[in-house]
Amino acid sequence: MIAATTIIDITVDTGSRTLSWQGGRLPCLIGEHGPVPAADKREGDRRTPLGRYTLGTVLFRPDRTAPPAMMSLPWRWLSKADGWSDAAADPAYNRPVSHPHAHSAEHLWREDALYDIIVTTSHNTPPVPGLGSAIFLHCTAAKSYTAGCIAVEKAELLALLPRLVEGCTLTIC
Repeated sequence: MIAATTIIDITVDTGSRTLSWQGGRLPCLIGEHGPVPAADKREGDRRTPLGRYTLGTVLFRPDRTAPPAMMSLPWRWLSKADGWSDAAADPAYNRPVSHPHAHSAEHLWREDALYDIIVTTSHNTPPVPGLGSAIFLHCTAAKSYTAGCIAVEKAELLALLPRLVEGCTLTIC
């Protein structure tokens, strides 16, 4: 069970596949092809970028989950039209978009439970085309890896969210 103290810094150890903070630790998933220095991250490489990132807005799929009480991070509901641009030539690259979209963009409303909760990160912000998009902290699904994100069990993520504050960092090492 997650203790009730505020979390400022979270660390992901890509070797042990753990997400930890002072006083706690959870198993997590990383990209299928392992970690990569952030400068070497490329769109679609299925690698998790090493570095320190700020956590941003939390997105919730309204038909499957709701924000926990006492959550202080900014949040909003997902809609069926929500997407995230992954096309390097798109002026909206590595930003939220609405479908239909003129460029390639990931659909955030998914049939699996992967994106029932999404915590955005500051990876590749401001965006540099081709250096990777949509690096999130989100829920696990059936696979034992992600496309580059960090994933934890949904119940654990819900328990963690009320303890996170604006400015909280995610260090991937």
